[in-house]
Amino acid sequence: MVDIPSHHFIYGHLSDFLTGESLVDTDDERYRQKLARLLVEEGGYQRHELQPRLKIETLFANNFVVSTVELVASVAGKKIMVIRYGPGSLVTRERPALAAARVLDPAYVIPFTVVTNGEDAELLDTWSGKVMATGLKAIPTREGAETLCANARFEPLPAGPQRQMELRILNAYDQEVCCVGGPCALPHAPEG
Repeated sequence: MVDIPSHHFIYGHLSDFLTGESLVDTDDERYRQKLARLLVEEGGYQRHELQPRLKIETLFANNFVVSTVELVASVAGKKIMVIRYGPGSLVTRERPALAAARVLDPAYVIPFTVVTNGEDAELLDTWSGKVMATGLKAIPTREGAETLCANARFEPLPAGPQRQMELRILNAYDQEVCCVGGPCALPHAPEG
């Protein structure tokens, strides 16, 4: 384990379940890997249907923030679900996750959003923000996602200022200020 003045425990490196890429091994990354395995091994998704670590960059009031979407699930070539992980309370993760699902693809709002802490989850309707189901079993399987998509809206955000508002929400919620007083960077990590 690397000794750094931070709240992150670093156990070394691990191989990404989806891509084989070498990643910094932290408790949070272990939960992300668990989610990817769950979707493939129990959910029936193919590895190529899951895109890890997509980024959304925002700049407002001289505050540059890179928001990460842990996983995006696609079915038949359409992004259908954004999955965002964060430790702790799920309700505090809902709003930025919805914002990410609304702006990640400029062609259309990704219709379903999942927030999870690795032990619990909520499935949300991206358009309304309403919680549709709770628990890790609420994360739709591939078959369940196909059923949900039959009635889903794949439309862009309405014209107007809403896209900018969603980007501002991401910028505000996802700004990282570490418990040790500065940016929360992991040494030698792509996100650090």
